[in-house]
Amino acid sequence: MQVQGESATTNSRRKLSWVRQTEESLKPAPNQAPLVLDLFAGCGGLALGFEAAGFETVGYELSEGYAATYNANLRGSCKVARITPDLLLPAAPVVIAGPPCQPFSVGGKRQADQDQRDGFPALLAAIERSKPQLVLIENVPGLLVGDRRAYFDRTAATFEKMGYVVEHQLLNAADFGVPQNRRRVFLVAHHGGFTFPESTHEEPVTVDQAIGRLAKGVPKDARFLTPKMDAYVAKYEAASKCRRPRDLHLDQPSRTLTCRNLSGATGDMMRIRLEDGRRRRLRVREAARLQSFPDWFKFKGTTASQLRQIGNAVPPLLSLALAKQARVYLAARESEARSAAVQTEVLAEIAA
Repeated sequence: MQVQGESATTNSRRKLSWVRQTEESLKPAPNQAPLVLDLFAGCGGLALGFEAAGFETVGYELSEGYAATYNANLRGSCKVARITPDLLLPAAPVVIAGPPCQPFSVGGKRQADQDQRDGFPALLAAIERSKPQLVLIENVPGLLVGDRRAYFDRTAATFEKMGYVVEHQLLNAADFGVPQNRRRVFLVAHHGGFTFPESTHEEPVTVDQAIGRLAKGVPKDARFLTPKMDAYVAKYEAASKCRRPRDLHLDQPSRTLTCRNLSGATGDMMRIRLEDGRRRRLRVREAARLQSFPDWFKFKGTTASQLRQIGNAVPPLLSLALAKQARVYLAARESEARSAAVQTEVLAEIAA
């Protein structure tokens, strides 16, 4: 039987192990793969996974603050620009994108193509011009529900008219080593042969493994819920019939991080309950770890902006799993092209 000190030491090693493994896994690899065009790039969560898989990236993002974070951390560059159907973009074999989710989010007005933030028309125009070999789009599960599903189906049909095979899958980031239950839909347009990644983690990574030591401390910049906020939270949880308070629980993955529950003062905000009963709001580095950003990844801008960047991002470890599948797909396409070229040469020699 272990004594208490030994147990604590073992747990500490487990936390450090996940943090270190994440830092190592997401280091940019030497460029061995083609250019990736990253549209609606955000702070670079999706691009980070692709760079770790050896791709070269170039991003386009409307927010200067988000682009500043991208440029401070990634090998590729991010240009500040509004993505419109007539925006001239470089040709690339791979296009990745995270269009604004508000038009399809269950928490929003769900106006789909009636929402001025809908980025799909501009994205489709870019695809039609550049004709990449592979397109990967991330969005909220609400895109597959109700009236939004019809919009999703029309978008898929447009890709099919361009000659693509279109597939989609709902992936949970927790299945890929991210300490967070975060379900997002990924649409992939390809020319046959792409396969979605299999889960890499039978057992999910917990909040304790990611931020256990940080969660138990009271840093100088700690922000606590006021008694009025605590009262509001109690009312919110009673109305929503929560069986378990929506504080962070160290023994399991976090619930989904969003802009709203990270930076907004709402009853649903992300918070840590300390041993003395106080609730502390989640800090930038803690939120970043729960999204699987490595500690060397530094965010730019105000605290509120940094939290919004994190809440909007694709978890890099999930992106890495998708990027590896993109590498496999492109390698297979290249091999097929070489075989076809050899066969053409042989037939030409026979004919001669």
